[in-house]
Amino acid sequence: MSQDTSRLTELQSALRAKMADNKAIADSFKVVDGTVVVGAEQKSAFDKNMVDIKEIKNLINGLESMKEVEDWGSQASGESVAAAAAAGFAIPSKQLASVGEAFLASNEYKSLIASGGANMPAAFQVGHTLTTGYNVKDVYTAMPSGTPGAFGTIQRDPIVLPPMRTKRVRDLFPVRTTTSTVIEYFRMTGFTNNAAMVAERNAGDTAFAAKPQSSMTFEGVQTSVRTLAHWEAAHRNVLADEPQLRSIIDNELMYGLRLQEDAQILNGSGQGENLMGIMNTSGVQTYAWSQGANAAANQKADTKADAIRRAATLSYLAYYEPSGVVLHPNDWEAIELTKDGNGQYLIALSVAMGGEPKVWRLPIVETPAMTENYALVGAFGTGAQIYDREQASIRISEQHADFFIRNAIVILAEQRLALAVKRPESFVKVNFDNAPA
Repeated sequence: MSQDTSRLTELQSALRAKMADNKAIADSFKVVDGTVVVGAEQKSAFDKNMVDIKEIKNLINGLESMKEVEDWGSQASGESVAAAAAAGFAIPSKQLASVGEAFLASNEYKSLIASGGANMPAAFQVGHTLTTGYNVKDVYTAMPSGTPGAFGTIQRDPIVLPPMRTKRVRDLFPVRTTTSTVIEYFRMTGFTNNAAMVAERNAGDTAFAAKPQSSMTFEGVQTSVRTLAHWEAAHRNVLADEPQLRSIIDNELMYGLRLQEDAQILNGSGQGENLMGIMNTSGVQTYAWSQGANAAANQKADTKADAIRRAATLSYLAYYEPSGVVLHPNDWEAIELTKDGNGQYLIALSVAMGGEPKVWRLPIVETPAMTENYALVGAFGTGAQIYDREQASIRISEQHADFFIRNAIVILAEQRLALAVKRPESFVKVNFDNAPA
């Protein structure tokens, strides 16, 4: 055993040496403009040391485990059950076949016999080393509601959660953060393009020709960072006894933020603490389905998909390339199920392979946050931008009303963000009013 102890000491010394080397390498890293600059040789040495550290640590753990087993195996066979349990090894159930045998072998019962009295000096308790089934807590576990109808094993089925919305309007925007509480920017409200070909001299050849002047008009706009939050109360004991409930509450609160965020990005009124949603921003272009081509002159009447394409053209004509479409699920269903005269689907999607939902090369976000019979086509991320001041987070506190003396806690979900619609003309609001007549 002395050889194993010597080897263990040697491995521990090697581990400390490797860790010291990596600490020295880490201390040499440079931070330039918030970015860690690491040389190729430094990184290679650091990574190699980490591999060696993990391998040495595994060897140390293995030797320590072998020592524990060897120490336990060398003990005398008459040692107590408690000593074996303290060593961390399972006790064969045949050692104590019943609670009665355990009681007769207990120190409490032997003390009672030795004293010749009628009262036990201490109560006998059924320990955790006995066979499973004598632990009362395992039978009467706390339940969300209801009462067990009979004795027996309780089967706890997992909680069935409602399905979550997978598509989000935020997915169409690039990520951008801010440390400010107010975003100030200039919004272009007009542009007269007078660019033209120009000769070197004027028509009378009396002077050099003047270049035409274009005009632009801007307006200064401010948008404030807004707070989006909600909370739920829970009893401390409930979360301690049912860890699954804690994760469910956290996930549902975060999901609730995402649902409201979609609604604010699209339809926020801009009043009070609401964001100014894209659909309500002045200067956004509009297009109605009824404006499209009708069935006259042997033409096919425009479908909803045609209306989206014509709206995209308006964005192109404003010199912005559209990057996405937001639709209500019912409207997207109508577009996907549209067939031609031969019963063939017009939207070419590989249903069997789960093709990515796109129309006219534009990704689709179908969400109930969009008002039915409307769609939004535009240059997300160019014409508008989301700023995260504080990304969504969960906080817990008991400092609310009298929650402290009631063993209750508050679980708060909160985020802070701003929305700036810098180029309203890059967006087109489509109204699926009615098919062209």
